[in-house]
Amino acid sequence: MALSATIWNFDINLSDIDRGVYETLVLRVAQQPSETIDYMLTRVLAYCMEWQEGIEFGQTVGSTSSGNEEAAVWARDYTGTIKLWVEVGLPDAEKLHRVSKASERTIIYTHRDPEMLRRNLVGKTIYRAEEIVLVSFERSFLSQLAQKLERRNKFDLSITEGQLYLSIGNEMLETTPLRQPVQG
Repeated sequence: MALSATIWNFDINLSDIDRGVYETLVLRVAQQPSETIDYMLTRVLAYCMEWQEGIEFGQTVGSTSSGNEEAAVWARDYTGTIKLWVEVGLPDAEKLHRVSKASERTIIYTHRDPEMLRRNLVGKTIYRAEEIVLVSFERSFLSQLAQKLERRNKFDLSITEGQLYLSIGNEMLETTPLRQPVQG
């Protein structure tokens, strides 16, 4: 018998002061059996931190080994042009090379060791590699957030001067996501 996805509901008041984005997001997120809680939370945070018109979650979760040619999160304009492609985790160089050709902007969000990813990409050919940003979260931040989750979640997420503040229940979590070039 196949395992089914776990459904998480998020009501998020987003205030991204750095980008001038103020939105109320209502998200229904399927966590696939193969997906860790940290991976799912990284997808949700990437969606919030990259919010723009046309943004949506990809339909599949996985690596290129499973034939996945869809982003974890992406945004298209009304013509179908891919404006944003967000990879989550540890994507390989071949996939990054392909997707950076197909999208105007490519970014990686990871819940894993960012230096491991950077080491895996050293010397590999990646189209516009100098433009790809790698964003990573402290494991302790994701762990604290995971402990507070319920199937239905309501929180306020504020981003200012690169600092992320997340108010859930009576608690405030904060972190500074590390942004660095994927190569170099």
